[in-house]
Amino acid sequence: MYAAHPVAYYLVWMVLGLVMAANPYDSAFATLGRIFGGGARKRMPILTVETNGDARIDLWCRTVPARVEITDMAMKIEAAPLSEELPAMQGAGQCTPERIKADEEMLASIVQVTEWRRDGDAILLIGPATMKFRPATN
Repeated sequence: MYAAHPVAYYLVWMVLGLVMAANPYDSAFATLGRIFGGGARKRMPILTVETNGDARIDLWCRTVPARVEITDMAMKIEAAPLSEELPAMQGAGQCTPERIKADEEMLASIVQVTEWRRDGDAILLIGPATMKFRPATN
């Protein structure tokens, strides 16, 4: 595809520039990073399951290896115990006592999951507590 006239060429690039400038995504996150620093990049719990059942549970402060078995709507998650050591890459103050306790509570809930189901774009993990996870789309 090409522009038949130089004016059309520059006009297309100007429109593209305006469209890119109207999308605040990158500039908004850059601004939040400057305002809030490390606090703007806190981890969120993520459950990653491989096709062979090997899994990784990324909690707020720590990561735990796990094994997941799924049959129809039943689910069983076996996780390694939480390590006492925090990852070296964590920023100072990122893992508060509250977040460390939240790691323990989240892991206790995850290993009690007995079934799963889809709920729109989300996946519900059901046990004594129901947790909602969103599948990665990247």
